[in-house]
Amino acid sequence: MSTSILLTSPIVSVEWLHEHMNADNLIILDGTINKVFDKSSEQIPNARLFDIKMKFSDVSNPFPSAFPSSKQFQKEARNLGINNDSAIVVYDDKGIYSSARVWWLFKAFGYKNVAVLNGGFPEWKKANYGSELMQNYNGNKGNFVANLQPNYMQFFDDIENASKNQTHKIIDARSSGRFNCTEPEPRAGLRMGTIPNSVNLPYTELLEDGVLKSKKDLAKAFYMVAEQDDPIIFSCGSGLTACVLALGAELSGYKNISVYDGSWTEYGSLTTGDMGEPSTWTKDNLLAYILMYVSNSDLVESRKEKKYILSRVDKAVYNRVSEQFETDNDYQSIQNIIEAVRAHDYYRNDLADLFADIKLMAFADGDYAPMEQMIYSHLKKILKEG
Repeated sequence: MSTSILLTSPIVSVEWLHEHMNADNLIILDGTINKVFDKSSEQIPNARLFDIKMKFSDVSNPFPSAFPSSKQFQKEARNLGINNDSAIVVYDDKGIYSSARVWWLFKAFGYKNVAVLNGGFPEWKKANYGSELMQNYNGNKGNFVANLQPNYMQFFDDIENASKNQTHKIIDARSSGRFNCTEPEPRAGLRMGTIPNSVNLPYTELLEDGVLKSKKDLAKAFYMVAEQDDPIIFSCGSGLTACVLALGAELSGYKNISVYDGSWTEYGSLTTGDMGEPSTWTKDNLLAYILMYVSNSDLVESRKEKKYILSRVDKAVYNRVSEQFETDNDYQSIQNIIEAVRAHDYYRNDLADLFADIKLMAFADGDYAPMEQMIYSHLKKILKEG
C-alpha cells in the first residue's frame, strides 16, 4: 500500500521522521553547511546531500551562500530526485542551523511541503535511531518546478530602503556581541557594525541544545522585538541563521516575514559606515590604516603604494579605512594607531610581520625617502610601546 505525506508544520520531530521513513514521497536532505561527500561520514538513512555552497548558491556572487536563480535551483533540485509531490525533511549536523536556510529556499521557490527536523542529526542520534555511511544520490531525476516568490528574499537596495524609511522591522540574528560591536566579525576583513534601525534577537535564544524551544517561549522572544502584523526582514551574518528566526517566527504566527540574503557580510562590505573607536578596529583595518599613514608621509599615495596595500587587505577594507583616514589629521592618526595597537595582543612574531609590511610599504615605489624612514622609526617605537 502506497503512502504519501503532506506536511502541516514547518518542523517535525525525530520520532515523527522515524515513524514515517517508509513513506513513498519522503525525501530527506542533509543541509549541513560546507559539507562535502565523505564515505566515512554518517547520515540519516537515505539522506541526500543538499550542497548549499556549491550547488544551491550563486557562486559568481562575491558574498557567501548567495540566492540562486530559479533555473539553477530547479536543475539541482531535480538532480536530487525531488518531485512536485515530494515531502521534504531537511536536517543538519548542528541541530538547527543551515537546515533552516534550505527550508526557506524551498519556500522562496514556491514549495510548501517541506519541514526542518527539530534538533537535526544530533537529536536523531540521541534517540538511538539508525544511521548509515554517507552515500551519493544516483537515482532518477525529479520533476520539481521552481516558482519564485519575490517577497521571501530581500536584497541590498531593499534593505537600504527599509533601513532609511523604516518600512520594516529589521531583526538581526547575530550574537549580541557582534550586534553591539563588542566582538569582531568572524569573516576576515569584515568591519563590525549594525544595519541602522535594526534590533537584535540572537538565533541561539530560540534554541536549547539545538532544539527549538516551546511555541510559548518562541512567541515570547518575538513579542519582545516585533508585533505580529509588522513587516519583518531577518538578517544575520551571511543569510543562514536569519532563516532560523524566520522558522521561529512562522511557528509563532508571523506572516509578513522575509530574509535579507546578503545580510551583514554584504551590507558591511558595501557600506563604509563609521569605523567606530580605534579599539574596535580589526587587525586588517589597523594594518590598512598604518600602511596609508606611511604611504602618505610624503603627502601623496602613489599607484604602487596603493597596489601594495590592496595586496595586503581586500578592497572593501581599503575603501572603508581610506574614508576614515582622509578625515583625520596627523595627530589624530597617531592617536588612532596607538589606541588600536593597545587593543590587540601583538606578539613578537606579529610585530615582526607588521614591521616588515611597513618597510615594504615604504619601498613600494622604489624610493625609501628620509620622511618615510623617520615615520618607520616613529611607528616602530609606538608599536613596541603599545
